Amino acid sequence: MEMIESERRRNAIVALLTRHGELPVAALVEEMRVSAQTIRSDLRALDEARVVRRRHGAVRLNNHHENLGYQPRQKIASDEKAQIAAVVAAQIPDGATVALGTGTTVEAVAHALAGHKRLTVATNSLHVALALRGSAEVTVLIAGGQLRPGDLDVIGPDSLAFFGGLNFDHAVFSVGGLSEAGALLDFTPDEIQARKAIMSCARHRTLVLDHTKIGRAAPFSWGDVSALERIVSGGDLPADVARMALEAGCEVVGL
Repeated sequence: MEMIESERRRNAIVALLTRHGELPVAALVEEMRVSAQTIRSDLRALDEARVVRRRHGAVRLNNHHENLGYQPRQKIASDEKAQIAAVVAAQIPDGATVALGTGTTVEAVAHALAGHKRLTVATNSLHVALALRGSAEVTVLIAGGQLRPGDLDVIGPDSLAFFGGLNFDHAVFSVGGLSEAGALLDFTPDEIQARKAIMSCARHRTLVLDHTKIGRAAPFSWGDVSALERIVSGGDLPADVARMALEAGCEVVGL
């Protein structure tokens, strides 16, 4: 029980830093309503995982211009990501063709799809491929191209051509962040090109979004929620963003 509470607390700390940037440790103590000792323990664990950086009585995410490492991201909001994945998997029937992008929430979707039958999955993520490796009734197609060792995903012209040749039923993808104005944000142009290719190769397009991505900054913008068909989110979208999505015919599904 204590482990679950500490994970929730640390997820909340990451969400606060995502929205506010650098915060004094004292502000976190007040916001979280726990002791300074508890917050220091949480920050020490997040620091060791290279999620945050502490200095002079304040704390911030470890370089907001770059995404966090893959393993630290796997630990953030893991229960929430599993719930998002279950919602998405329930919308995908047996026998479907599915393009899965990169990221820890999309990896959770892959795990949730492992029990489907006669499924064909195309991906540029080795994490997704590994999540489905034991599924006898799932055929996995992997994009070629340049491997990014940190995230174990594949980018570049070959990867784009791979997705450009598909005409699939479903595409499931994530983003680095969603701005308060509804802009889709990411950390590198290569990520953006890959996400656009994945989004364009299928008839039904679903963005998966845990609560820490809402309001999170990233340096590159590549569109907004009006281009999407469905958003499955673990947090509440800003009212203006939700309205923009609904007016564009984009379904917003919460947990």
